[in-house]
Amino acid sequence: MGTLQAAVANATPTALPPGNGGIPMGLLELELSLEGFSGDEDDFAGFVRTVADNVGGEFLFALPASELIEDCLSIAVLRLGEQDAETSILFACLDEQATTIRIEHPGDGTRDLERFAESFVGVLERM
Repeated sequence: MGTLQAAVANATPTALPPGNGGIPMGLLELELSLEGFSGDEDDFAGFVRTVADNVGGEFLFALPASELIEDCLSIAVLRLGEQDAETSILFACLDEQATTIRIEHPGDGTRDLERFAESFVGVLERM
């Protein structure tokens, strides 16, 4: 076996064991699907809603970013969770050029928006 073949054989990744704290499959699927965005600001909410539905997530609402998150024109608030696991609130952010979407996790500057989204979910579940 040549040196290059040995290096490739040694670099073969192994599967992560369950419960290791790796990236949840739903989140990875969501992020990869959002990379396919080729619309504009008007298409943003509909596109994110479709992607969320396709990966088993839930589109909650969309709103102007109003400088809550840096380099973000609009925010779509999503709920994503694995079956039998705790769900999480995520923000799909349309950049200021309205060309790409990225996922942001709630942080110090968006805790109020996260709490609002959790309350929103509570109201929906009571209906």
